Amino acid sequence: MAHDRATSAEHFWMPFTANRQFKGSPRLLERAEGMYYTDTDGRQVIDGTAGLWCCNAGHGRREITEAVSRQIAQMDFAPTFQMGHPLPFELAERLAQISPAGLNRVFFTNSGSESADTALKIALAYQRAIGQGSRTRLIGRELAYHGVGFGGISVGGMANNRKAFGALLPGVDHLPHTLDLQRNAFSRGLPEHGVERADELGRLVTLHGAENIAAVIVEPMSGSAGVILPPQGYLQRLREITRKHGILLIFDEVITGFGRVGEAFAAQRWGVTPDILTCAKGLTNGAIPMGAVLVDEQIHDAFMHGPESTIEFFHGYTYSGHPVACAAALATQEIYQRENLFQKAIEIEDYWQDALFSLQGLPNVTDIRTVGLVAGIQFAAHADGVGKRGYEVFRQCFEDGLLARASGDTIALSPALIVEREHIDAMIERLADAIRKAA
Repeated sequence: MAHDRATSAEHFWMPFTANRQFKGSPRLLERAEGMYYTDTDGRQVIDGTAGLWCCNAGHGRREITEAVSRQIAQMDFAPTFQMGHPLPFELAERLAQISPAGLNRVFFTNSGSESADTALKIALAYQRAIGQGSRTRLIGRELAYHGVGFGGISVGGMANNRKAFGALLPGVDHLPHTLDLQRNAFSRGLPEHGVERADELGRLVTLHGAENIAAVIVEPMSGSAGVILPPQGYLQRLREITRKHGILLIFDEVITGFGRVGEAFAAQRWGVTPDILTCAKGLTNGAIPMGAVLVDEQIHDAFMHGPESTIEFFHGYTYSGHPVACAAALATQEIYQRENLFQKAIEIEDYWQDALFSLQGLPNVTDIRTVGLVAGIQFAAHADGVGKRGYEVFRQCFEDGLLARASGDTIALSPALIVEREHIDAMIERLADAIRKAA
């Protein structure tokens, strides 16, 4: 499979992959630099997905490589249970400087999945800490993706991620999703229609009682379900309803964090500050697994009561604030700031949207959704079943030298923030060819 052709494919059980299909015809990447991967056949493939929504500063950043190399040589690991080392304190301060106002307490994890479960646990423990122990219900949303922990799949709303795993967390309900092709197809930026879908939260409050609901968790923009954007005013409405009823609002910004839609976080781009915000992916530019949960300081302070010798929150991971991950994250944040990358998505947004809308009218294209440096191109389902056309376009793109991401019958694009116009032109040209060939 790789350099050593004797390597067997059978032992690696691949995640979120049709293993038998893949192993029959593998696609293997070997090197990465800037906006490009090189596959094992030596072909250059333009990276239209920033890896998996994570390499926001492009590939092969020397500053990150050197920081990781220095740190692993100096100290490979140190515990953060009842001990510490300087780097997570430094990184937490750095994140507090770019986070939405008030979200200046940082709990470190190793992934977006862990960040989601951590945020849910913080919300439940907080309600209990302030004497609201009856608030145990959690509310997610249809078509949401919050990772693959039991908490994340319980509040998540993608059926395939849930149905094989039993009863999940009790006491979870879901808001309706905001995808409305009838009214919003081919919208540029945030769609005009659908703010009223936030009012469903009011109905759930009436149904369950506000005094029983701990938190609502949503992605500002649903990424994994195929780039589903919030209607204008929708997030603001959720914020009003949660605040009115003492319910915490959690934003899952694992995909939208670190410049994907412009600004450091979608919360800032769209002017809505949640109580808790999760992130991962772009935190370290994908170089080392790491996640973080940004928490409003008033929520944090509610835990800081009782004897000083008491552990306030019985939760954490062996690798919370891992020294090598912190080194990668600090180097990454330095690049974002020095190159002003969080503004890049806003500066190139119009060009990006114009390029994408040139695909309108191609065979089977039923919608194009785009904001910041992200896009979803949706196709009419094939007669042989949902997802077949999306996969065929994805496969054809790769053959033509473009890495895109298939989610059902939607192709998602989310290039690194270092993307230039000529990269965008090349991506759109290859995608258009693939759409025609797959027709």
